[in-house]
Amino acid sequence: MPTIGDLIAPRRMGRDFRWLLASSWTSNVGDGVALAAAPLLIASMTSSPILVASGAILQFLPWLVFGLHAGAIADRFDRRRLVMFANAARAIVLAALCVFLITDTANIWIVLAVAFLYGTAEVFVDTAGSTLLPMIVKPADLGIGNARLQAGYLVANQFAGPPLGAFLFAAGTAWPFLVEVLCVTLAIVLVSRMARTPVPPREEHAPVHTDIAQGLRWLWRNPPVRTLVLIILVFNVTWAAPWGVLVLYATEHLHMGAVGYGALTTASAAGGLLATMSFGWLERHISFATLMRVVLSLEVLMHLAFALTTTGWVALVIMVVFGFYAFIWGTISTTVRQRLVPTELQGRIASVNMVGVFGGMVLGQALGGVIAQFWGLTAPWWFAFVGAAITLLLVWKPISHIVSAKPVSDAHPDPVA
Repeated sequence: MPTIGDLIAPRRMGRDFRWLLASSWTSNVGDGVALAAAPLLIASMTSSPILVASGAILQFLPWLVFGLHAGAIADRFDRRRLVMFANAARAIVLAALCVFLITDTANIWIVLAVAFLYGTAEVFVDTAGSTLLPMIVKPADLGIGNARLQAGYLVANQFAGPPLGAFLFAAGTAWPFLVEVLCVTLAIVLVSRMARTPVPPREEHAPVHTDIAQGLRWLWRNPPVRTLVLIILVFNVTWAAPWGVLVLYATEHLHMGAVGYGALTTASAAGGLLATMSFGWLERHISFATLMRVVLSLEVLMHLAFALTTTGWVALVIMVVFGFYAFIWGTISTTVRQRLVPTELQGRIASVNMVGVFGGMVLGQALGGVIAQFWGLTAPWWFAFVGAAITLLLVWKPISHIVSAKPVSDAHPDPVA
């Protein structure tokens, strides 16, 4: 009879996968603690909406500045060690913040600088970390592997971490960040137990911008992966437009209050957990192409439902469904991309994908704010509904080509669609 450990991380996936999973889950606990503690720290130092918003912006701004370079660097060096070094940088930055807090010398500018430095190190952790799974498991196991990694994100980052972070912050401003230092340090130890990953082959002495250009050319000449990245970019624009004003939508339009707003995010995490338990069955019984079309169709309907509802409990139900299909989409899109991209280009293509994610979020949130300012709090949902519906019609047929495409083993020749 299989043990709980075997059910979570099947033996066929190997010991390295278990070390990677343990490291990822541990790191996500620390990130979840900071998810609640960092905004509370900033809000305790300033009442300026601009400075408070800057704390959030500085978390994803490094992706737009360093994302492509992080991908090129991940394709040059031992990716496991790069994760360890970048996590060590995160731990050092957090330790410095703890010193400032304990000595009562911290101010808003120090905290914002820490947010940017921490976010920069996180870019390299996430980029290099996303390339490890395809190197240690078989292509057939990528789906279940990504599902397990995402499950840790949901449980640790979305459920367990934030309440713990808020509790620790109430006990003392430095405590949540000390705990995060411990989590990040333990994550380094765990990932260090993996076997040394091979350094991807590359052209000697080529500058970083040459590697970036090579990755972008490969992506442009590979229609399946290019279309997948464009889908993610566009749907993040439409998704982020209403999400940027979700707090106002929940409190002013639905009259749910602060607790109700918090319940919305918890509801989406609950939906994600339901998806983790069903993903294995879905993968075995339903094709990826069908699942992708269903998920994107639900995205369109989700925007319409939010535009029409005026009731808080209905919004909570919609958010559970959103969390369910969003998890399915994230797992499938990552798995398909990892199967199609050559090992030596995994870092660069993953980084382009993440730049698209955060670029779409920045653009979408800016559009959503303007739309809500002039046409009301439901207008961003209508914008998202129309934009997502048009995009779905355009990508409905190409989805079959994305899923049925064959991987290209050599990064240098022009790929064949």
